[in-house]
Parts: sequence; C-alpha cells; structure tokens
Amino acid sequence: MTLRVKKQPRRSRRDTDFDPRWAAVLARDATTKLQFVYAVKTTGIYCRPGSASRLPHAENVEFFDSAEDAEAAGYRPSRRAIYDRDNIAARQAAMVAAICRHIETTQESPRLEQLAKMAGLSPWHFHRVFRGITGLTPKAYADACRARRVRKELVGNGSVTDTIYKAGFGSNSRFYESSDHILGMTPTNYRAGGANTQIRFAVGECSLGSIVVAQSLRGVCAVLLGDDPETLVKQLQDRFPHATLLGGDASFERLIAKVVGFIEAPRLGHDLPLDIRGTAFQQRVWRALRDIPPGTTVSYAEIAARIGAPKSARAVAQACGANPLAVLIPCHRVVRSDGSVSGYRWGIERKRQLLQRETKSC
Repeated sequence: MTLRVKKQPRRSRRDTDFDPRWAAVLARDATTKLQFVYAVKTTGIYCRPGSASRLPHAENVEFFDSAEDAEAAGYRPSRRAIYDRDNIAARQAAMVAAICRHIETTQESPRLEQLAKMAGLSPWHFHRVFRGITGLTPKAYADACRARRVRKELVGNGSVTDTIYKAGFGSNSRFYESSDHILGMTPTNYRAGGANTQIRFAVGECSLGSIVVAQSLRGVCAVLLGDDPETLVKQLQDRFPHATLLGGDASFERLIAKVVGFIEAPRLGHDLPLDIRGTAFQQRVWRALRDIPPGTTVSYAEIAARIGAPKSARAVAQACGANPLAVLIPCHRVVRSDGSVSGYRWGIERKRQLLQRETKSC
C-alpha cells in the first residue's frame, strides 16, 4: 500500500519580507544607514530600527522616512523613540553648528555634496536637517557669509576687485550678477553709504504712535515706530546716510496702509516683499522669528536652540534689537525664559500692547 503525503500549500512571502528595512528591524540594527522609522498599526506607536521593543508581526508594520511623517500619519513615539529623538536633535544641532563654522571660515562656497559628506548624511537628508535647524539652506547660509565679508571689506580702503576675490567669488562677473541681492546696490554705492540709491518712505500714524515705512527697489527695508515722526525720519537717514530719500506718492500710501493694517490685525498676515540686510547670524534669527505664529511667544534661549546655537541667547537678543522691520519681523514675540516681557527696540510698552492684541485676536 502506497502512502500519499499531502502537500502543504506554499506560503507566499509578504512584500515586507523582502524589504531591507524589515531586516534592520529584525536585527535591531541601530547603526543602519537606512533613514526610517517603523510604526505598528495595532499599538499606534512608532520606533526606530534599533528599538528593544517586542518585535511586531510584519503585516502590522508601516514604514516612514522620518518621525515627522509617522506623527503626521497619526502615530505617537514610543518612550525610547522620545529619548532617541532628543539625542538625535542634540547631535544634529551640534553637527549643523560645526558645519556653519566651517562655512564661515572657508573662502569658497562649499558644495552641498561636500558638506553632506562631512555630516555623514545623504545630500537630501543633510539639506533638510540644515534648513530645519537654521531656517536657511546651506547655499543661502554660505551666501550670507560671503555678503558679510563683502560688506566688511568694503568699509576698508582696498579695491573693489580685491574685496570680491577675498569674499570667495571666483570672478567679477559672478559677483556683479548678485551684487544687488547681496548689497541692495552696487559695491561702489555701498562703499559711499548708499549714494545713488533711491529709497521711498512715508510717515503715518497707528495705534502704537508714529510710524515710518521705507522701501528700496527690493522691498520694504525699514519699519520704524516711535513718538516723534521727525526723530524716526532722522533714524532712517542715519541708516542710509547717502541714499536719496523720496517722499511716497499716493500709491506708496497704500503700502503704509498695509503695514498699519498688519499691526492692527496680525493674524491676517502680509505678503509684502522684504529687503532684509544683516549678518548671517542675524538672518538666521530673523528667519526663526518669522516662523513664530501670532499670539504665541518663545524665549531667546528657544530661538538660539532652533538655529543650532544653544549658547547664543545673548546674541539672539542683540539680533532682535538690531531688527529694522518692526512687527514685520516679529521680535516682539520673544520673551525671557520665565515668560516676562523684556526690552524692545521700539519701547517695552509697545511690546506689551502688541502681545496683548495678538493674544485677543488669535
């Protein structure tokens, strides 16, 4: 008698079984170069590949490129993921700070691939991390550093050509193609304190007192608040000592109306082009300030941490004090670590009024 053995049905392998990310999860490989987190549908949490948590069934796993993507999909971090995230954030901030120092001290603008290699990340991931921490792309940060070197050298007695090469530009033509963006004018005019540059301005009144709004060809370059309009115009003249200041016409009055409207109703936002000129550090701070929603406040220390310079709270305060665009760059939303309202270039009472107004309207 011949025994027949019943064949077992062939098991089909799931797509997860072939995924290298699943292999990293099974191996609890915390050193994998793959950038991902995995989420477990049955628990609603996500983990990193090196997690010591109980391994889930493959059919319950969902992969994401980042923790942010997992949280956007409704998952919450495991306790270990929270700890890892804080450690990763601290390491990334230190890495970006080191890259910033490298950019600041190098003559030529380094390529994205070179910076990513220094950071040990892919170019795409490095670009994302750098911008998330500093508020600027690596190229924008390098451009700001070169602009600072140009402005510093132009104050001296060296030739414009020497200045261009010292700042890291490979040729005169490359610099002059971007000189308007870097300086807002030609280098010769910049050295002459803004000579041959026209700036339109207008004086108005708002609930905070007198206001002066000025605009260059690139955008709004000054918003000044105070009690005396003549004093504000003098401050504008001191900022652009050799520029030609022109009183605004009827069309320009509409611009100042937009600024006043934004002061009265900040939650409506604005779409005004801004002519922001400052050092690389100031631009990082001012970009972070513009990300603070109306009705909320952050501390100087928090802004310092966001831009990857956690020990620079005092420098952040100085950058806030140098802000030439009152309200449009909302330095009034930065307070002390204990929540108290500190100094404000345009007067501490105006700062309190702005914060109270935003809190009520938002």
